[in-house]
Amino acid sequence: MGAPIAIFGAGGHGRELLQLVRDIGAWDVAGFVVDERFPAPPEVAGLPVLGGLDWLAARPEVAVVVAVGAPAARRAIVERIRARAPNPFPALVHPRAWVGERVALGEGTVVCAGAMLTTDIRLGAHVHLNVASTLAHDDVLEDFVTLAPGVHLAGGVLLREGAELGVGSSVIPRRTVGAWTVVGAGAVVTRDLEADCTAAGVPARVLSRRAPGWQLAQA
Repeated sequence: MGAPIAIFGAGGHGRELLQLVRDIGAWDVAGFVVDERFPAPPEVAGLPVLGGLDWLAARPEVAVVVAVGAPAARRAIVERIRARAPNPFPALVHPRAWVGERVALGEGTVVCAGAMLTTDIRLGAHVHLNVASTLAHDDVLEDFVTLAPGVHLAGGVLLREGAELGVGSSVIPRRTVGAWTVVGAGAVVTRDLEADCTAAGVPARVLSRRAPGWQLAQA
């Protein structure tokens, strides 16, 4: 029997991460943990919904992975867990992902099946790389970055904290996407994008902007 782990979040992403954890084969999945403020079923995918932060705080030996896709919501949940519970956040890499040499993974980072990371890459904490995403040399992804399925980053790309790239989007070499910026599905980033905006299209253009600190309202 492996080390105990719980999955925070009982939606579709939670069920995907359950499969990922089972495919790794090193963990004993205790069940799902949820936000107490919202209703949840007693069971998901044949496993119990165990409770909320009180359940985690009483079991500091249980690792936890936050299965929430939206970066701002994931950040808020991580901060709530850190404030009340000392549980570890392991980095999880699917056995059918390819991670090359000199790739650094922050705590709580998730690398899904089919992802490919070449070399000299740094991922911050609680980064989520979805299926079939690819990262080339010298990419840097800061905390809480999310890549949807099929995102492609060329070399030397910098994604600032909380950046979220939609399905099938891509970034050409040596471009920066600002903190808490959203890039739409299928977009191609050919120039730097500022923080706190939404961009889409080929090439990607800014469609709207948010006030700095908007992500803090997700707490």
